[in-house]
Amino acid sequence: MKPRELLDFLAIIEKLKCNTRHSWTSSGRPESVAEHSWRLAVMALLTADEFPDADINKLIKMCLIHDFGEAITGDIPAFLKTPQHEEEERAAVESLLDGLPPETSCGLKALFKEMDEKQTLEAQIFKGLDNLEALISHNEAALDTWTQQEHSLNLTYGDENVQFSPYLKNLRDIIRQDSVDKLAQSLT
Repeated sequence: MKPRELLDFLAIIEKLKCNTRHSWTSSGRPESVAEHSWRLAVMALLTADEFPDADINKLIKMCLIHDFGEAITGDIPAFLKTPQHEEEERAAVESLLDGLPPETSCGLKALFKEMDEKQTLEAQIFKGLDNLEALISHNEAALDTWTQQEHSLNLTYGDENVQFSPYLKNLRDIIRQDSVDKLAQSLT
């Protein structure tokens, strides 16, 4: 990739550092999309031994790029996202990747397609970890940052995306218990 192409692309995805998510940090500020993607990639790195058949480099790439479209569209919480929002984000990704050199663009488009189809081990791990990272973030944030809907959603969100893996199912159960404990603390 030519240096100017790289700099132009980085200028666009820099918005991922500026665009905030519905999640909050433990210090009480909104989390950026980039922070979510970074920690998701770290989760993939640290759980690599649990998935010896997975291509961890591919998985980490998925984690790093999965929210590229949000540099253009911004974040919409999963519980508010409509098919229209999903199509707008897909179109934003397509447009963004079209500005890259063809060999880079084709490779990244293939990864997005793989993530959407959720048929490969790497895509399934990615989706499970993506859901779990959001739940962990919620558990780390103050309870007053949760919507009323999240009081129940934090107990069920992502369940379907971890069923393929005993490790991820166990991790989900622990995160769920952390949510239950957090909610119980608010009652005392």
